[in-house]
Amino acid sequence: LCDAGSCRMFAACRSLHLPCQVPVIICGYTGSGLLQQHGLSSHIKIDNSLCNRPRTWLLVGLGNPGQKYEGTRQNVGFEMIDSIAQALGISISSLHCKALCGKGHIGDVPVLLAKPQTYMDLSGESVGPLAAYYRIPLHHVLLMFDDMSLPCGVLRLCPHGGHGCHNGVRSVIKGLKKNQDFARLRIGIGKPPRNIDPKAYVLEVFNSSAREM
Repeated sequence: LCDAGSCRMFAACRSLHLPCQVPVIICGYTGSGLLQQHGLSSHIKIDNSLCNRPRTWLLVGLGNPGQKYEGTRQNVGFEMIDSIAQALGISISSLHCKALCGKGHIGDVPVLLAKPQTYMDLSGESVGPLAAYYRIPLHHVLLMFDDMSLPCGVLRLCPHGGHGCHNGVRSVIKGLKKNQDFARLRIGIGKPPRNIDPKAYVLEVFNSSAREM
């Protein structure tokens, strides 16, 4: 399902300084060896011919630009990219293909970190051109975004899937020529109370207890 470069990338991600008690659900990944050692999965078949040729991964966090949206539930994708950048010492400062970008490595795997500045519903206008410009195959794209169907603080990693009624993901699929074969890291923000409009809920700032999760 994933090559050796993919295994190294996911294993290296585990070395980042993320909250130690964050629950992670792995969907559809099977493998052994490196991923198993890092607690991500088991029974992965690795093509040894690729071991010395790590390819660049495009890691994209979805959100909305501007101070108005900082700290909101819908911007957890941006925050995940910022956390990775801080842990790796990567500067997210260059603007390319309508996204703030930064280059670096996770372990020995080259990565391009990106935060589309198009606003959530037009994210595909940035992600599609970025993947095309850097010639990054879809199986080396990881999209990070908020998910109301998951409890707050829970992460779910999936190798592919639909848009799940998420407008940002829907736009990315469109920007990638309607191809859905890219990985997603769904970041749980919890369901809104019954008396709150979901559209308003995702634009609210996390309270202190939710942020601690």
